[in-house]
Amino acid sequence: MVRVVVSTVKAMSWPNQLIFRIMSGTSSSAPGQTAAPAAAGTGLALIITAVVMVGGIAALALSSVRATEPVVLAVVAFLSMLGIFFVFGIASGHIKLQDRVEAETLLTAVTDILDQGLLVASRNGAIVTTNAEYRNIVGVDPDGAPLSLEVAFAGEPQAAECLFRLVRAAERGEVRTEDFPVRANTATKRPARWLRVTVRALTGPGLTDLETSLWQIADISIDRAREADTVRGLEATIAYWDRMPVGLLVASQDGHIAQLNGALAGWLGLDSDAARARSLTLSNVIAGSGEALLRTSVLRSKGAPVRLELDLLREDGVGLPVEILAQVATDGPHAGELTALILVRALATDDDTGKAGAEARFAHLFQSAPFGIATIGETGRILSSNAAFARMFIDAGVPDADTIGALMAATGDEETQRVVEAALVDARAGRAILAPIEVSFGGERQFSRRIYVSPIARALRQGETAMLYAIDATEQKELELKYAQSTKMEAVGKLAGGIAHDFNNVLTAIIGFSDLLLQTHRPTDAAYKDIINIKQNANRAAEMVQQLLAFSRRQTLQPQTLDLRERLNDLSNLLKRLIGENVDLKVIDGRDLWFVKADGTQIDQVIMNLAVNARDAMPGGGKLVIRTRNISERDSVKLRAFSITPGEYVLVEVEDDGTGMPPEVMAKIFEPFYSTKDVGKGTGLGLSTVYGIVKQTGGYVYPESTPGKGTTFRVYLPRHIPDPVSKEQAITAREQKKERPRDLTGTGRVLLVEDEDSVRNFAARALTRQGYEVVEATTGVEALEVFEREKGRIDIVVSDVVMPEMDGPTMLNELRKNNPDLRVIFVSGYPDDRFKSSLTPGQQFAFLPKPFTLPQLAAKVKEELGR
Repeated sequence: MVRVVVSTVKAMSWPNQLIFRIMSGTSSSAPGQTAAPAAAGTGLALIITAVVMVGGIAALALSSVRATEPVVLAVVAFLSMLGIFFVFGIASGHIKLQDRVEAETLLTAVTDILDQGLLVASRNGAIVTTNAEYRNIVGVDPDGAPLSLEVAFAGEPQAAECLFRLVRAAERGEVRTEDFPVRANTATKRPARWLRVTVRALTGPGLTDLETSLWQIADISIDRAREADTVRGLEATIAYWDRMPVGLLVASQDGHIAQLNGALAGWLGLDSDAARARSLTLSNVIAGSGEALLRTSVLRSKGAPVRLELDLLREDGVGLPVEILAQVATDGPHAGELTALILVRALATDDDTGKAGAEARFAHLFQSAPFGIATIGETGRILSSNAAFARMFIDAGVPDADTIGALMAATGDEETQRVVEAALVDARAGRAILAPIEVSFGGERQFSRRIYVSPIARALRQGETAMLYAIDATEQKELELKYAQSTKMEAVGKLAGGIAHDFNNVLTAIIGFSDLLLQTHRPTDAAYKDIINIKQNANRAAEMVQQLLAFSRRQTLQPQTLDLRERLNDLSNLLKRLIGENVDLKVIDGRDLWFVKADGTQIDQVIMNLAVNARDAMPGGGKLVIRTRNISERDSVKLRAFSITPGEYVLVEVEDDGTGMPPEVMAKIFEPFYSTKDVGKGTGLGLSTVYGIVKQTGGYVYPESTPGKGTTFRVYLPRHIPDPVSKEQAITAREQKKERPRDLTGTGRVLLVEDEDSVRNFAARALTRQGYEVVEATTGVEALEVFEREKGRIDIVVSDVVMPEMDGPTMLNELRKNNPDLRVIFVSGYPDDRFKSSLTPGQQFAFLPKPFTLPQLAAKVKEELGR
């Protein structure tokens, strides 16, 4: 018995094919293509067989009747029998015909059982096809046609915004998902819902020209409800966590507090929500050195819980004694995270005379002590320590040493280790050790600690054998070094100041007589070059004296209102010649730069010294940048670490990209006569001069250097706000400087007072050569007699300051009693502020520092007579 199953398949419409391919992941085809089932191949074979047989019969029929008649009749008889047999088989049920199932109907059935709505829409928004779930979620119109998303949710503002973004995404060929709520609809009896809509453009192979998009829509109300339940559960957990009668805290590995509960926030005087929003750290809430102790303890514990008694710091600055049980995670995603449970530790009162009260008082004193305390066991293990002890050794870079031996090994000094071990042996034997032990830590041994070892008569904890007391002596050591350095510098300064006056007199005579000789010799004379050499070396000696005085802050300054931007621009040409062609100089001026009050010549000296040092640090050439900018008072507060007093400053930065300096050189660069240059190539006074000038001007200078990357010197000069008159005088002075007259001759009677014969002889000859009538005196007393003898016929007085019998200021006070308008020029190797206090308040005078040249003296006299 044979059973034959026949099925026919009708071609699917192309929208259903698209949905089928998107959902099933099969390859795409163009519209109109059919997806015939496998049985179609069998049906086609049967049809071909039938056609062949009919064709064969027809061919035989057309042949000769007599020859083919028997064959035709036999075939017809066979077909008749086959037909009768086929009819009989159908009637008896042995042969069945399968119902024809259309592929489109099958695909529709598949898409309709999906739990999400599907919509294929054209580029202009027209609906091509939908499935049953789409019509169920979105709805249909009275005619039963599915509604578009825009029409269905036209009254929902959030839906409109989401649909707009979805349409734009489809136009750009992107995939986008949006969630939005839909309010309850009484007309359709639909409750409030949350919908999720996803859109993607159909741009695959064979679909590019269709300009259609597939929309998927799902009701996610249940998911949203579950999320809401989860959030409510989490909020309840957090509320329970906040209401617990203990403090809870979670901190990250870098010390930032990630979580703290309401109880702890209340104890600290913080609003719980504000506390979570603020970027709090452990150092913000743990008083003193408690953070260091906590970190050290949990590191030593290696994941085991640690119990500590510390003081927290309330928002109002009051300490809160607590007991902390802390643990740090050692593995997993929260490795390094610290979790702490905190209990308020009640302080002992007057009524607490028992053991509990004594323990509470001891714990408070132990943790709040400003010096380090630790107890040592028999094996040298550190059994307990307070916060100050932990901080001292964390600062020194040895936070995780759990034995006194490991702690001392960090010093790298075997002698220190031996001394400490011997002290511990004596302590275990009960012998008191009073002498402190000095230990140093750090890569450069820059941290100093003074340790006292004491025996324990009655141990509070089993196994305790010795008590260690540690004091941070780093600052004291630094102060000792600074004091020794400052004492040395002060001695050098006093020496420089003591010899400066006499030395300047000698140099004034040498330079002055050299000028006189140069006026009597032509450049072609044999002696002319010798005189030039004498004068140049005298000037070099004068510069060295000025550098020593600058270092000791005893040099003569003539402060004036300066615009540093203009000053640097005028100086740039000279700097280019100093540093050479292989160094690229760039001057960057700050905008609206403030004025400063300083000696312009000395500021030039500072810049030139720094530029020359930068040049020497770049032997193969490089880049030198000089910047200026204003430093506001707010910005200056950030510089407190450099001991800069808050205020307004003008900053000058001199930066090079040279060899840089190591720390050991940086520590000595401002010392006089210290130089890294070869012998004979530097005096070692350049940077000490810079330091002295800046400090005497009221400013600060700080270097920053990295070996191999370069050095930056930062000079902070106080801002000066000139009054309109001073500002106008500064402008006039600049103009006069640009238009300085070359004619130094003049007329008038000059009273020259100088006790040094060589200086007086030079000055008298110099002024006489310029056309002045000079009257000489050797002391202040003699000057008063000469003035009286000349009956006041003196136009100007040029006088030394330090002289026997009567000094210059006293002489000026006497002369001004009867001649208040008398012009006076003081010449001295000392600063003018050294004798201002000796003058009557309001006295006016001019000042010319020694050593001076013939042109400087003549110009100063002419300037004063011309006022």
